[in-house]
Amino acid sequence: MTVVPDAGADAGAGAGARTDPPAPVGGGRDAGRAPHRAPGGRSVVLAGSAYLILAVVVWWGVWSTHPSTTTTCGCGDAARFLWFFQWPAYALAHGHDVLFSTWLFHPGGINLLDDTSVVALGVLLAPVTWLVGPVTSMNVALTLAPTLSALAMFVLLRRWVRWTPAAFFAGLAYGFAPFMVTELALNQLNIAFLAVPPLVVLVLSDLLVTQRRPPWRNGLALAGLMVVQFFVSTEVLVITVVAALVGIVLLVVGTAVSDPGSLRGRTGPALRGAAVAVGTSVVVLAYPLWFLLDGPAHLVGPIWSAGATARFGTTWSSFVTTGGLAGLRPAMLQFGGYQGPVLVGLGYLGAGVLAVAVVGAVAWHRDRRLLLFGGVGLIAAVLSLGPGHGSWVPWTALQHVPWIGDIVEVRFTLVVTLCVAVMAGLALDHLHHQLARHVARDGTRAGGSGGVPAHRPRGDNDPDGDPRGRSGSTASWAGAVGVVVGIAMLIPSLAALAPNVPLAARQVVLPTWYSARGATLPPGRVVLAYPVPFSGLQSAQAWQAVNAMAWAQAGGGGPQGQPSRAGAARPGFEVLFHASLPLGPEPQATAANVTAVRRAMALWRVTTVVVPDQPDLPAYEQGRSATYAVGLLTAVLGVAPDYQDDAWVWSAGSGTLATTTPAPHPVSAADLARCTAPGTDPMAVPRCVLAAPGTSAPPAGSGA
Repeated sequence: MTVVPDAGADAGAGAGARTDPPAPVGGGRDAGRAPHRAPGGRSVVLAGSAYLILAVVVWWGVWSTHPSTTTTCGCGDAARFLWFFQWPAYALAHGHDVLFSTWLFHPGGINLLDDTSVVALGVLLAPVTWLVGPVTSMNVALTLAPTLSALAMFVLLRRWVRWTPAAFFAGLAYGFAPFMVTELALNQLNIAFLAVPPLVVLVLSDLLVTQRRPPWRNGLALAGLMVVQFFVSTEVLVITVVAALVGIVLLVVGTAVSDPGSLRGRTGPALRGAAVAVGTSVVVLAYPLWFLLDGPAHLVGPIWSAGATARFGTTWSSFVTTGGLAGLRPAMLQFGGYQGPVLVGLGYLGAGVLAVAVVGAVAWHRDRRLLLFGGVGLIAAVLSLGPGHGSWVPWTALQHVPWIGDIVEVRFTLVVTLCVAVMAGLALDHLHHQLARHVARDGTRAGGSGGVPAHRPRGDNDPDGDPRGRSGSTASWAGAVGVVVGIAMLIPSLAALAPNVPLAARQVVLPTWYSARGATLPPGRVVLAYPVPFSGLQSAQAWQAVNAMAWAQAGGGGPQGQPSRAGAARPGFEVLFHASLPLGPEPQATAANVTAVRRAMALWRVTTVVVPDQPDLPAYEQGRSATYAVGLLTAVLGVAPDYQDDAWVWSAGSGTLATTTPAPHPVSAADLARCTAPGTDPMAVPRCVLAAPGTSAPPAGSGA
């Protein structure tokens, strides 16, 4: 995101300090240089272990039960991500393209790079998927997301602070921030896996400021991070690039004003490293970028419903209040999504962490890192503001810019969260060293045991002016105060998240037919599931993933599952959409509707239609009504289904259903309602529909 020195710009270097490159933005006592500190292996292991334990606590509802069958739920976005973990494992094992699949949206297929597919994670965890299935793989990724994000922040801050707990608390404030935990609960893994951005900051700080490593090494490291982020989330990649550019501009302007000579000296190496980064990224990502923008089944136009999702932004009050998602909870419970209590709003930063960051920026304002991160965070906060709240915001204009406009603006909160976490960590470090120095100096003046003889000089390894021989009691006292402040700053976030920790988890439930027969279907089957996955009720993708891609699926969810992208199948697509989602009036079995659905089935080459008949299934797996659905589909296909394993099933022995079944049999609204009234005989519905008089003859050729 933003860039500052590796070694930090902590309080004054003292007259005897070693010679290092000047501070990045301006001078002043608090802009002095501290000795470079790389994170020791032991501290990284200890911090990572602590973060992992906390992540397991967050997901205890999974790890304390059956992680191979339990996750957020087998619904909504969780169902889609289960599919995204199964497909790379299946593709690698069977020689298919990892980036493209016709097992979804058959026969046109899906371009995974145009979706939230986290390809890098799916490929990395393919061995786990092969061994224990996609549910376990996704649970591993959901647990590692906060762990690695927090650890990346720890590694970054450990370079800039001398008090290790300050880096540890910064990692907690970032990896387990309300934004991160809420995104995890929503199963937005592409947004919640945020280990790359802090590492980008780390590399940029050396490339642009401290320049300890050769430019080519920094360039290659930066390119590697960009490539990894590309295959985790292109949306986060764009946000990271935007934030980094903002930080670089602020850094250059500040340095040009305060130390133009330093700027001239660093420009050459920085440009060489940047050239390596850009050149390497272009070479490595040339084919993936083509695939994203012009490859098979690529998406054209705004990714999400002609920009409709780009109305989900923050307000200024969002950053300090915990509400925001209460209105979504009823829909998530009914139609698929997080099944726990109301989640914290995505804009909430944690009042304690925000307070420490702001107070730290005021108290140690001569540390220009605090001002730099504060500036980047403020600009990112402005970019996250959503239109429609009575005042103009930048997103009103930016939402029409290519690539930028495809970002959901609230997600700029991830940059604000990163900046606030860095500032809080730096503030804790300043507090600790100021307390230690103050107590040590008091002890020295008093000639007591807390200090050292007054004649002892400051040394090169004491840039804060701390006496090198201060007592353990002084350090312990300062450390205790720092730990108390660090814990206190996290309490508001913990209180806001407490109702949802551990995060609610549910079993991935498959209807009986999919459990009994799904994995053993003959090759070449194309299933139209009810409820259809493009209705927003996306559980069918979880059923397909758990059955290891034993069939191809008509339709799918996500940005491609939009009516505007259904092409010639759009009329039938819309009938099935409304027939599945229990909102508004139900589509009737008119001649126009049944013909439209039948034509869509022909275009999708559907061989099998399955309507589960299980009232005990979760609401998000049932759709509008199983009996209504079987009545409508009987009218579409003109033939009664088989009833097997608690499901109505139409299946073509060879060819497709649209070419092997009789003509459609449209019926009146009154007859459809009469035939689909609750009853005890599963086959009574199709018999009644077929016995009802047809309302009109379908157009010629409708079964083709």
